[in-house]
Amino acid sequence: MTSSRATRAEVCAAAVADCFGGDGETLANPIGTIPMVGGRLARATTEPDLMMTDGEAALIADHEAFAWPDGPTVEAWNPYRRMFDVVWSGRRHVMMGATQVDRYGNQNIGALGPDPRRPQVALLGFRGAPGNTINDTTSYWVPNHSPKVFVAEVDLVCGIGYDRAAALGPVAARFHETRRVVSNLGVFDFETPDHHMRLRSVHPGVTVDEVVAVTGFELARPDEVPESRSPSEDELRLLREVIDPEGRREREVPDPG
Repeated sequence: MTSSRATRAEVCAAAVADCFGGDGETLANPIGTIPMVGGRLARATTEPDLMMTDGEAALIADHEAFAWPDGPTVEAWNPYRRMFDVVWSGRRHVMMGATQVDRYGNQNIGALGPDPRRPQVALLGFRGAPGNTINDTTSYWVPNHSPKVFVAEVDLVCGIGYDRAAALGPVAARFHETRRVVSNLGVFDFETPDHHMRLRSVHPGVTVDEVVAVTGFELARPDEVPESRSPSEDELRLLREVIDPEGRREREVPDPG
């Protein structure tokens, strides 16, 4: 019999699914294993109108994150040039990774070191992060929460946070929304007066003190920080039997036991 206890990876997937809550008929663009699993879970449960890509040039209807025995069910053609129409009009919610993320949601995936012209470590580069963050709802996934990731100030701004979006003005930043950060320890948002990152919930088995100890800046937090929700029985069935039967989620976030 399958255990009804959710693993840490499954709690993370449910938290990712909740990030897409209320998005309706927009393009969900989750990047990475847990984001992909969580995005498919949202589509299969609370947000059936979400548009999902096959990673290439089609919008698909299937819930499976990694494989389709008979090929994906294609709903529409979505070539590269059409993606820009979606991006520029604010009709997408992208979940990206973050090598660094700071208290206002500025993200770095480009380079590490005090001088970006002479980086100590070269990373992915800016990729689509500036356009993603200024034009569309953006969330971040961090599989290994540490003070090297959650930093007071990023070395290089790739994704634009709330402070920089405000400086651009309301016309330029009309679609900007950094909604959530999900890590292997908890869920974070920016629902504070100055959009300073807030600890929204801690995953089962994690304490607030543990999160604070591995965060490189002071988090806003309520007096009582709730526990992240565990997936329902139906969500667990979908995760284990339909969306990710190979258990790739567990390899990205091993269960602490």
